[in-house]
Amino acid sequence: MRPQTRSLLLAIAIITTPLGLSACGSAEADKPKPVPVVGVIIAKAQAVELTTELAGRTEAFEIAEVRPQVAGLVMARLFQEGSYVREGQALYQIDSRLLAATQAQATATVASAEATVEANRLRAERFEALAEQGGVSKQEAADARATYNQSRAAVGQARAALASARVNLGFTRVTSPISGRIGISMVTKGALVTNAQATPMAKVQRLDPMYVNIRQSSADFMALRRAIESGKLVSGAAPVTVILPDGSEYPIAGKLNPADVDVNPETGTITVRAVVPNPKGDLLPGLFVRAKVGQGSVPDGILVPQAAVTRDPRGRASVLVANAKDELEKRDITADTPVGQNWLVTEGLKPGDKVVVEGLVNAREGAKAKVVPAGSKPQPENGAKASPATAGN
Repeated sequence: MRPQTRSLLLAIAIITTPLGLSACGSAEADKPKPVPVVGVIIAKAQAVELTTELAGRTEAFEIAEVRPQVAGLVMARLFQEGSYVREGQALYQIDSRLLAATQAQATATVASAEATVEANRLRAERFEALAEQGGVSKQEAADARATYNQSRAAVGQARAALASARVNLGFTRVTSPISGRIGISMVTKGALVTNAQATPMAKVQRLDPMYVNIRQSSADFMALRRAIESGKLVSGAAPVTVILPDGSEYPIAGKLNPADVDVNPETGTITVRAVVPNPKGDLLPGLFVRAKVGQGSVPDGILVPQAAVTRDPRGRASVLVANAKDELEKRDITADTPVGQNWLVTEGLKPGDKVVVEGLVNAREGAKAKVVPAGSKPQPENGAKASPATAGN
């Protein structure tokens, strides 16, 4: 090929190339943009149970400290540490010899006083008969009657002393005041105990049921009460679910007791107490747990997935709603309470609204969209067969 011909062909190629690119770009620009596909859910009013998760601590239902009521040496420990003991079961034996002697002495004193009473009664009756006959003066008869009455009072005193001696002797056998689980013994055989000592001998705790003491802020408590009084919430006896330290849920639900009437001035909280059955003894006293506490129910609440709600820098919430013409509208809502993975919407939506929950990346306010129920399988375009990956979704 001649050099002149080659140069001419190169010039033609350079000139025509931009024209071809321009034509391709124009074709792409003229191609209509695809309509975004959005998945929607239909808003519906329903009763929504509200719960809150609060920190709590377990406490035994009943606690009794075993203390001595007489002084003496501990002769024996009659229980196994950590075992279950019943009310009235013997736990310790204190040396009873001195108190047994005191009881025997009191018994003899009663017998002596009763014998004196009988002698004084006969003397008083005889002096009264002689006084009527003039054998003794009336003063002597009155003195005999007074002596008789004094001896009767002495019998009462002696019997009271005997009863006290019997009680003290019974205290040498220390028994459990309640039924429950007994802990470690604080005294051993041979230890000297007194009725005024500060340290208990042992502690018995009733572990079935158990208390769970929950602390709630006074502000939340007051807001809850105002919501119930205004009718926004319906109060109910919702169960209390205990969450153990490992994150698992305790299988038995508890019941909520009335809240404390006092606000802790240091923490600004109110103590709420729940009673939880503990038949297997899985809950131990002093365990830190979390509790899901029912706060009442909203009779006509609307739930929207949290992923469908967007918030502006000021925290105001909004969602996209598809209208009757399949156009997307922005709707401002009030959503302040989380319920699981949803938001509870109290204002801004009404039953029947189509709320966009899928395809939000391509959805735009004011644009048309292809509206399908949320969770629908994607449809292939132009009747083409769906790929295996698409068909499996």
